[in-house]
This record gives sequence, C-alpha cells and structure tokens, in this order.
Amino acid sequence: MLTEPQRQFLAAGRVARLATVDTQGAPHLVPVCYAVIEESLYITVDEKPKRTDIPLKRIRNILANPMVAVTVDRWDEDWSRLAWVMLRGPAEILTDGSEHDRAQAELRARYPQYRAMDLETLPVIALRIRHALGWGTL
Repeated sequence: MLTEPQRQFLAAGRVARLATVDTQGAPHLVPVCYAVIEESLYITVDEKPKRTDIPLKRIRNILANPMVAVTVDRWDEDWSRLAWVMLRGPAEILTDGSEHDRAQAELRARYPQYRAMDLETLPVIALRIRHALGWGTL
C-alpha cells in the first residue's frame, strides 16, 4: 500500500496530526507521535497529564466512528520542499497482546521520551492503512 518514498518520509517525520470525528460529525484534530509497522500506523496514549475519569476524545471518537486520517507534513520556507503524506482507514484500540506490545516497543525506540514512561498498560491506536496519498517531493 505505501510506496517506498512514502515510507521513508513517514520514517523521517516526527509529528503527525490525527483527525477523528465525534458522534455529532464535528472534527477533532490533535498532534501525535507515531510509528509505522508494515501496513499500520500506531499511536500510544502516553502519560502526559490528562483527565483520567473519561477516555480521551480521540478514543471516544474512534469507538463511535473508527474511520480516521493521519497527516505527516514537512514545512519549509523554501516552498519547493513542501510535502505531506496522508493515511486513511479504520482505527482500532489495542489494550494488550503481542501487536500492542510490539507497537509500544517501536514507539519507545522512535521517541526517547517514551522510554521513561510506563506505557505497558496504556492503549494504542492502530490505524489500518487503506489509502495513502502523498504530495510534493517526498
């Protein structure tokens, strides 16, 4: 599904934007850290201060409507360097298991900040890539 230039662009990127939709059709967009393994993109719920009495809005939205989009972009004052990759597909919430653990390990390897966090019991969003679009010189 992903082309090699898209994979390389995603590997070089550091932040993505996750778009979900709530039950009223209102979009919700948040910056996230991510890792791509094969044909899925993974996002962990980390230990940053958040309300713990209700699930995060992105989780609630995915449970109500699993179709999501993620965009990774490169901005530069030299507009000939502008580029982006957008991934779309259904998302799942992983709470345990080998795929959950593999995703958490990849995210820890990719982001040193996660190495000091207790992520093992936290959920992972798994975007099953169905469409990949790219623009610019990836």
